Amino acid sequence: MSKILVVVYSHTGTCRRLADLLCDQQGWPMAVITDARPRRGAIGTWRCLLDSWLRRRPPINYSGLSPDGFDAVVLIAPIWAYRLAGPMRTFVDSRRGSLADIAAAPVMGGSGAPNAIAEIGRLTGRAPILDTAFIAREVEDGSCAARLKAFGDGVQAAKGASVATRPAIWSPQTA
Repeated sequence: MSKILVVVYSHTGTCRRLADLLCDQQGWPMAVITDARPRRGAIGTWRCLLDSWLRRRPPINYSGLSPDGFDAVVLIAPIWAYRLAGPMRTFVDSRRGSLADIAAAPVMGGSGAPNAIAEIGRLTGRAPILDTAFIAREVEDGSCAARLKAFGDGVQAAKGASVATRPAIWSPQTA
């Protein structure tokens, strides 16, 4: 059985709910990224936007197991202004040499996931082995559970793949 770690950053709690569900479904451990400087109120919201627009890497705190000993790491983070949330950008950039296979499941209000996935690829120098995206609404109402389970099973199957894989149901060519 492969060792897979879920690393999550959640500003509002939505990404954390998704990560909790994935860990419950698959029995995987979770590590959590938090802001070193809290983002509260309007100023906190502006910092979120500026971090995204300027591709800043804000200071973070990391709690959980080190990703070094895992075969794959699943990244779950929000999309801010069509880009990867700054705290996850900091994590990926600072750990890129120690991350084995990467899978990504960003959470967005409506769009921006391709940009976040591409950014993870640029930061690590390789594409995630599997990626998908979730709309915040489907996480909040729980309708994402079956698709999340399929994603988790896909990560388990794709671990160690030399190229990015995507089940046919997620391929734009089959639409």
